[in-house]
Amino acid sequence: MSALFSPVSLGGLSFTNRVAVPPMCQYAATDGTATDWHIQHWMNLAMSGAAMVTMEATGVERHGRITHGCLGLYSDDNEAAAKQILVSARRVAPPGTRFGIQLAHAGRKASTHLPWHGGGPLGHHDDPWQTVAPSAIPYAESWHVPRALDEGGIQRIVAAFASAAERAVRAGFDYVELHLAHGYLIHEFLSPFSNQRSDHWGGSLENRMRLALAVTRAVRAALPTEIPVGCRMSVTEWMPGGFDVDEAVIVARALGEEGIAFICCSSGGNHHAQRIPNAPGYQVAFAERIRREAGVPTRAVGLIDDPAMAEAIVGDGRADMVALGRAILADPRWPWRAAARFDAPMHHVPQYARAVPMVLKGAAPAKPAAVA
Repeated sequence: MSALFSPVSLGGLSFTNRVAVPPMCQYAATDGTATDWHIQHWMNLAMSGAAMVTMEATGVERHGRITHGCLGLYSDDNEAAAKQILVSARRVAPPGTRFGIQLAHAGRKASTHLPWHGGGPLGHHDDPWQTVAPSAIPYAESWHVPRALDEGGIQRIVAAFASAAERAVRAGFDYVELHLAHGYLIHEFLSPFSNQRSDHWGGSLENRMRLALAVTRAVRAALPTEIPVGCRMSVTEWMPGGFDVDEAVIVARALGEEGIAFICCSSGGNHHAQRIPNAPGYQVAFAERIRREAGVPTRAVGLIDDPAMAEAIVGDGRADMVALGRAILADPRWPWRAAARFDAPMHHVPQYARAVPMVLKGAAPAKPAAVA
């Protein structure tokens, strides 16, 4: 039996297989509200056969978004559109597909151009906004100088996460994921590069992880018990003196005690000089260590596109789930092809049944794959 296509339960929520679609920004919203692009995108992901489908980083407040095009969950319009499109996605999804949404605040990396317009900070004529961070330290020399959050600002953002979580429930999502990665606000508090505060929010790791725990508690309290809360964490910054795997294990353990049901183990994003050794499976070791030492289920992610590699990651107990971002965008039927390779049930929509013979024809026997 395939390990990748075996069921799993996270935080009391069952998943029919171990294939996950991670959150991927689309930069196609209007003032945080999903558009026609999201209708086709969510429905396409829903038909993939992945058991866990997480919608993109979603700002908990308007100025917490990365760009003007980023999704949000801070208004009634945001909530209504998400609810309507999610209903459509469920109509075409295989039974048991679970949908989640990643709640985020971009911090000092907010107020930027769309990636295909350069991705740098917005200029004076681009409707920029004041960014915020733990300390008034810009991401890079040419970036906006963020305003250091005061106590009131921190508590406002914690409350915004809880409010967005309540909206996620009303919109119909099955789980919530918190964004603690890639140089955005909560990661900025975790990192000694961006957090140089001298109060109880900075300095020691106990203080630097205080916001992550406060947001987790607030979101957990805002949700019904049957809706799990997970998170995505940058487990290392790939820089000497930065937040690293040893600290991440401690944070992960504390998050687990607060009710975090799973951790997606990513890396980097908070230092412009980082050097990431991109290669298939390059972050799997992080998921394995967090799982083993913190006792929290993990999701492996990072250039995984070979079904044999994904099977080995789960089968060897290195992670509980495997997330495929770019691989799913490139081939939305990846889970169908992987299921065919491992002789597992292929949950295709009946309208596409005529394509199944072609999927089977292209499914070469699985071979062992090396994993970093």
